[in-house]
Amino acid sequence: MRTATATAAAVTTTLLGAGVAAVAAGRYAADAALRPEPGRPLPGSPRLSVHSTAAGRVVLTRSLGSLRPGTYGLDAPGVHAVVGPVLPDAEHDPDAVVRRLLAVTHGSLDPGIRVTLTPQVHLGNPRTALGLDHADVDVPGELGALPAWFVPAARDTWVITVHGLGTSREHPMVVMPFLHRHRLPVLDLAYRGDLGAPASPDGLGHLGESEWRDLDAAIRYALRYGARRVILHGWSTGAAMALRAAERSALAGRISGLVLDSPVLDWHATLRALAAARRTPAPVLPLAVRAAEGRAGLRADHRPPLADPGALRVPVLIFHGPDDTLAPWEPSRRLAAARPDLVSLHTVRQAGHGAMWNADPARYEEALRRFLTSLM
Repeated sequence: MRTATATAAAVTTTLLGAGVAAVAAGRYAADAALRPEPGRPLPGSPRLSVHSTAAGRVVLTRSLGSLRPGTYGLDAPGVHAVVGPVLPDAEHDPDAVVRRLLAVTHGSLDPGIRVTLTPQVHLGNPRTALGLDHADVDVPGELGALPAWFVPAARDTWVITVHGLGTSREHPMVVMPFLHRHRLPVLDLAYRGDLGAPASPDGLGHLGESEWRDLDAAIRYALRYGARRVILHGWSTGAAMALRAAERSALAGRISGLVLDSPVLDWHATLRALAAARRTPAPVLPLAVRAAEGRAGLRADHRPPLADPGALRVPVLIFHGPDDTLAPWEPSRRLAAARPDLVSLHTVRQAGHGAMWNADPARYEEALRRFLTSLM
């Protein structure tokens, strides 16, 4: 009896300990998605050391991240720089990579500094970063005023841009010069939880499930101030917001197209990836994900964005690829296969989450040009 009692007590203690650990892990693992911090890199973002710099060059730690093709930001506290392609013919040590250094926009890239490779290339605002005239506007949202940048242009179809996980409204500036050259006005939105915007009532993000209403407010604003139709261009959870707006907005008939970059279409997979990237122990990973879903209100019976592809009514361009570890691209492939009449999938390889433009800006913008031509 004593042995049985001791065993039962041990099992109970183990289960209680696992339960407590799961709750703690759920809170910890969900923070990146549910309690975003402006400027905080996503878990799993490549962390690199600066070895040295020279005219137009920077030497970084050699890794899969530092070898990614394309154009990226390098971020550290008080530091921001922009790097271009790898320079394979430049002399370097075996443990290093030489990339084109395009600009140091803030601080100094001193040897030994630790930096994060990020898809957010620009800092500041459209005028200071790109030389584009813009207006600082407030979009009336259900929780209060939402700050936005408006870059005017001649057409009456506006593009509303919406950033995603781990970035800010500075991220969509990568496509602003392209959109401006094609005379498309841009409204770049900050939404609940962003710096300068109202907080969510519970202090959490919801992977687009509540935030889409701020995008709906931006659509209303655009139509009130001169737009006849809008195109929604969203990254990550911003892409999920765009899909929700197309499904639920009373103004969905004024949406002429969607551009989805690294869309979060399977929040279970995204939360699991975030939890794993934060080194949540494997035995409690499923419990941690369920705890995070519970905090976000994303229960098993809650339908993900565009669960019914047949409900889609507007053309969609998706940028996604197999190397996205936070938002798996398989749901994007299924959506494109289910609605080939409306959905085009532009596959981008060797690109991290939200970094489809970064991997190959020229190809990205050419695909975007072809898609937008019929919608302008």
